[in-house]
Amino acid sequence: MKIQKTKITADFWRRYRELVVKEVLPYQWKVMNDEAGINIADDPQNNGQDQNSHAIANLRIAAGKMKGHHYGFPFQDTDVYKWLEAAAYTLKYHPDDDLRKITDRLVDLIAAAQEDDGYLSTYFQIDAPDRKFKRLQQSHELYTMGHYIEAGVAYYQVTGSQKALAIAEKMADCIDRHFGRDEGKIRGVDGHPEIELALARLYEVTTDHRYLELAHFFLTERGQDPDFLDRQVQADGPDRDIIPNMRGLPKEYYLTNAPLKDQQAPHGHAVRVVYLCTGMAYVARYTHDKELLAACDRFWNDIVKRQMYITGNIGQTTTGEAFTYDYDLPNDTNYGETCASVGLAFFANQMLKLRPLGEYADVLEKELFNGALAGMSLDGKHFFYVNPLEADPADNKWNPGKAHILTRRAEWFGCACCPSNLARLIASVDRYIYTVSDETVLSHQFIANDTQFSNGARIQQENNYPWSGDIHYRVSPGKTPFRLGIRLPHWSAKTALTVNGQKKELAVDNGFIYFEVADKELAIDLQLDMSVKYMVANNRVKADIGKVAIQRGPLVYAAEGTDNDFPLWTARVLTEEEPRVSFEPQLLGGVAMVRVPVESDQLASVDAPLYQALPEKVHRQRTTLKLVPYYAWANRRDGAMQVWLHRR
Repeated sequence: MKIQKTKITADFWRRYRELVVKEVLPYQWKVMNDEAGINIADDPQNNGQDQNSHAIANLRIAAGKMKGHHYGFPFQDTDVYKWLEAAAYTLKYHPDDDLRKITDRLVDLIAAAQEDDGYLSTYFQIDAPDRKFKRLQQSHELYTMGHYIEAGVAYYQVTGSQKALAIAEKMADCIDRHFGRDEGKIRGVDGHPEIELALARLYEVTTDHRYLELAHFFLTERGQDPDFLDRQVQADGPDRDIIPNMRGLPKEYYLTNAPLKDQQAPHGHAVRVVYLCTGMAYVARYTHDKELLAACDRFWNDIVKRQMYITGNIGQTTTGEAFTYDYDLPNDTNYGETCASVGLAFFANQMLKLRPLGEYADVLEKELFNGALAGMSLDGKHFFYVNPLEADPADNKWNPGKAHILTRRAEWFGCACCPSNLARLIASVDRYIYTVSDETVLSHQFIANDTQFSNGARIQQENNYPWSGDIHYRVSPGKTPFRLGIRLPHWSAKTALTVNGQKKELAVDNGFIYFEVADKELAIDLQLDMSVKYMVANNRVKADIGKVAIQRGPLVYAAEGTDNDFPLWTARVLTEEEPRVSFEPQLLGGVAMVRVPVESDQLASVDAPLYQALPEKVHRQRTTLKLVPYYAWANRRDGAMQVWLHRR
């Protein structure tokens, strides 16, 4: 049983997907062609060297269509590839002849840039042809080619383009000739995982076991020789860095400190971690490698239960954009890169394909509606690289330790991995609603849709999610019976179930409730608990002691200075009193605003002592704190924001 066609009918996601078509893709295309006049002065890492991307120019130079040197990072090509992948997905739900001409010409350009042996990484082709595969710690060659393989597979699946798929196969064949355990091959790995999941995707469409075996090699080889990358650096020349300051990072940063079967918890670069985990889960499913599966479980449990923010963001420190240690979750200095949230969504989706556990879908939902979605503005033309849970413009301006935190989204970045990554996630969100295994269909995301299956079955889901918890299913049987599992979210403490008009008791199995679909149509109604929750953190999280966060349904909320006329840090939430919810159709594209009762400390005068004895009476004003969904913050005037708030 397979999915044949999914049409998204959800107003929330249709607006975002149309935004990708009408604003995001055209804007990013102009940026990559150096036609947008972007300002990258707000790049928190100061990675940009001028006002342009040059990503298309690099491909044109490699193809011999213009002269010049390579510009940008060695992985600059991936901005183009992720854009192509996003464009492919949009062509499926929004056919566009003009866009199709652009993407076909882009595939032609990529084919022209690819060398005869299948190699394609424009930095090395243009400026360093003698250094191919010789500095894998920094080169991102396999990472870059992996992103094209993903794009090529997606473009082939949507358009049937044999050329796009042939480029990917030729690329993978090149890698296969150079890497492996056979004599004369490189027995090593890329410093940035990605090729592993890409090869698994290529295997799915070609059924060529060489690609699956190569992916398995990269996973099982990682960490077998912890000094491999360092030896390459020495042989290539210690002072010839491709990306400055990467040599001083520990082996844990690259996840090469030990074989994956022996690594207990992630401490490295967050995006590397979740891309690697996605590849592990992908390959474990096809190879039944128990050690890879066990590593997936260890990493999942540590990330989700000890190192993930309530918004789904991961990566606590700006130093290396990395994980730190368990329960270290600072709100005002955290990194929470958008790409890491997108990558965790990939990982969660692959874990669902391994096991029907509701917790995987809960995390996927958390990313879709919070951590990842916050990375793009409502106009589709401004982006967050870093996603804090507490921010203040004064901190960003005056505190160097918080300079990476922005309170407004930037037009672009010198390292522009996040904008196109988020675009491809949103454009492909129809692929994240159901998981099908044999004759079981898991409906784990409440995104209204109309889906047809290969056995003739049809599932129609109607809702006004995430604003309402009333979920209606109309399930039409097919030629063969199947089992339907519907997720019961962990945040819904009280859920009512009705089947064909009859109230039913909930029988929950690992986060799902199951229905047998044979020869009769089913009408299934869920009423999820959409009450506002005051959330608290595990008391091992020092940063959140004495604080609460506000959540309604799948959405985590944030307080902004633009809605509140007092300093946010002075508010103390009165948790014993009920919050109020109102849908505001004209606010931020239409959102449910939450109002909570608070007491606000009267701000001391500028002439008051810096320190004093505890006064007998503290002057506090009772007022109301307004909050909006976290994904929508920073879309109005510049100002402060907090997710975690003091409680009385």
